[in-house]
Amino acid sequence: MNQVTLQAGGVEAGAEAKLGSEDKTQGVYISTYGCQMNVNDSERMYSLLEMLNYQPVATPEQASLIIINSCSVREKPVHKVHSEVGRYRELKKANPELRIGVGGCVGQQEKDRLLKDVPLLDFVFGTDAIDKLPEIVARVKDSGQSVVSAKFEHQQPYHIETLIKNPGVSTFVNITKGCDNFCTFCVVPFTRGRERSRPLAHLVQDIQRLVARGVKEVTLLGQNVNSYRSDCGANFAELLKTLAEKTDIERIRYTTSHPKDFNQELVDIMQAYRHKLCEYIHLPVQSGNTEVLERMNRGYSRQEYLEKAQMIFDTIPGVVLSTDIIVGFPGETDAQFEDTLSLLDEVPYESIFAFKYSPRPFTKAARFTDQVAEDVKSDRLNRLFERHRELAFAMAKKYEGRRLAVLVEEYDQETGRLSGRSTQNKLVHFTGSEELIGKTVWVEIKEAFPQTLRGHMVLAQ
Repeated sequence: MNQVTLQAGGVEAGAEAKLGSEDKTQGVYISTYGCQMNVNDSERMYSLLEMLNYQPVATPEQASLIIINSCSVREKPVHKVHSEVGRYRELKKANPELRIGVGGCVGQQEKDRLLKDVPLLDFVFGTDAIDKLPEIVARVKDSGQSVVSAKFEHQQPYHIETLIKNPGVSTFVNITKGCDNFCTFCVVPFTRGRERSRPLAHLVQDIQRLVARGVKEVTLLGQNVNSYRSDCGANFAELLKTLAEKTDIERIRYTTSHPKDFNQELVDIMQAYRHKLCEYIHLPVQSGNTEVLERMNRGYSRQEYLEKAQMIFDTIPGVVLSTDIIVGFPGETDAQFEDTLSLLDEVPYESIFAFKYSPRPFTKAARFTDQVAEDVKSDRLNRLFERHRELAFAMAKKYEGRRLAVLVEEYDQETGRLSGRSTQNKLVHFTGSEELIGKTVWVEIKEAFPQTLRGHMVLAQ
């Protein structure tokens, strides 16, 4: 199959995509790996592909179009892409009209190399090419040529509308894309590009449209969400205040924040508007040792991080913190890892997301010569989880006997149980009826575990 590269403006001259030319509905299956932004991107892809009369299907076997939308922050997702495409070999053999593509950060990172390594693929597209997806698919089908579209458009304003077929009770809203921090372990600046923010006025309109469709809660997304800066000059704190005052959304969450951009103004607004702004903050620390943080290019020391955490707890009583931690970063000594372990005793994280360091292409840390042995990384990760498990079970007990406001999201017909999240981002299970989906109810907690709570509904706080 010959290869065509799409330029920034769309398909190359003389090769106009025949959008909407299909006369029958076809199935599209999107396999998604990675963070919430990847999940949100897949929802956008489904909506865009409706232009070509594609509808979502439950299995690859039902599809005439398969897309793998994958992250590349860690090594395993890249391997998953190669193995998953291999599983579709028989499907392609049985149906030569089946088209297979790869998008997301892996598509952005690997570009032409993917088509060379995996001849089964028909197209590869990057994170800035998602809105060109209908053109890409149409071009592949009409020309019989493979397509690569993975060029960053740094000069283009970040003007999009949230596209979700069935947003449900709670949904994600991108407010920034890309990242300018260049942490030495992170590939995001190379796969998502430089940082851009959506205009504040657009976000207000976007969220109001979602409210009109029944959405009760939004989670604002960005690689470094609290570095948001609108074209009108509004910062992230001002964005939160505006959304709380000028939209009818009931709840607002956000992820992921960066400690260096956390300040008193932001936590003051969270406290002042906590009737809408959820009392939960994901504040990645990555390491508890200052020297390791410096090698990571994180922009803060252990002490500065502790001071930010204390500022948050002092200003927002009852706030819940979670974090990200990397173990086995190049050069990390046993003593430096102990500093990370001891951080768990100083900051009461109710949940942690921890990973072994994985070298990623283009990153500075991948070139460090003092890589940590795999067995050492595994041991440290196990010790970290074991220590946090002890602390988390103890912290969970404080919820027993409390009454929490829970936004109901799902109903299980087999068990008759409802589930939803509290403002502290706790998943709560309780018995109730299906018509409560989308409503906020009070639940008294009877059993508390680190990640889930169980209780029964009560009439008032």
